[in-house]
Amino acid sequence: MKEKIDWKKEILASGRFNNKFSRNLLENGEKNYMQGIYMGYMYARWRKMRGLDKDDPKENTGQMQSSFKDFEKKIK
Repeated sequence: MKEKIDWKKEILASGRFNNKFSRNLLENGEKNYMQGIYMGYMYARWRKMRGLDKDDPKENTGQMQSSFKDFEKKIK
């Protein structure tokens, strides 16, 4: 079973987001939409610092290989 990691406490301990606004958000939680966006940003940064973003799925680029000219040829 995976261990439960409290990412907010880990960010506070690391001192990466040490300004007053970020500290208040991490300790008390977000109150509106934009604060939630900023929390998502901090979570993404924490995942990147821990190396957890490498497990994210890759973009499917195989379906984007045809050009508009190929599309026009198929229509005619």
